[in-house]
Amino acid sequence: MISSEKQVAGYLLDVGAVQLRPAEPFTWASGWKSPIYCDNRKLLSFPQIRTAIRDLTVRTIEDHFKTVDVIAGVATGAIAMGALVAEKMDKPFIYVRPKPKDHGMENQIEGVFNRGDRVVVIEDLISTGTSSLSAANALSAAGCIVEGMVAVFSYNFPSARREFEYKSGLEVYTLSNYDALIQTAVERKLISEADIEMLRGWRFKPETWGV
Repeated sequence: MISSEKQVAGYLLDVGAVQLRPAEPFTWASGWKSPIYCDNRKLLSFPQIRTAIRDLTVRTIEDHFKTVDVIAGVATGAIAMGALVAEKMDKPFIYVRPKPKDHGMENQIEGVFNRGDRVVVIEDLISTGTSSLSAANALSAAGCIVEGMVAVFSYNFPSARREFEYKSGLEVYTLSNYDALIQTAVERKLISEADIEMLRGWRFKPETWGV
């Protein structure tokens, strides 16, 4: 029986949300060179797949968090999926911007919540973990109790794991991850066996890879 991690990895590959290009690396906004690019917003264009992702996210929340008052999405990539999850769970939904607006009410958190609300954060993608932790910190600063985070996909960078596990103490669960993606891609013959070591090596030193 296929694992849920590989099932989600398959969805990402099916809709072209993940592109693997070892021979022609992508350049991320951070300046890092990468043999992989992930855009999980493409999942939203496929009703059956987005519903499956929503339901897996809901199941993960229900399995790991006893009390949830509010669902929060990280802008912009996780707003839509967070709203779908909140709708399914019949919970209020809010979302967190990378920084406060520079006009109007200057909000960083949009939506209605109360101090002391127990919040689960939805994220579409975890790379370095910086934006994810920033959102969690903004919610905590506003008086919310951040129970944890559920993400569709994580690169599982060692630096990000250290930030989550040892510094923030935030409970994080992911539907799929880099290892499951690479394994699924190999099985589908989308990448060669010769590329595997290079792709795994990139994950451990992404900031210097290709430089």
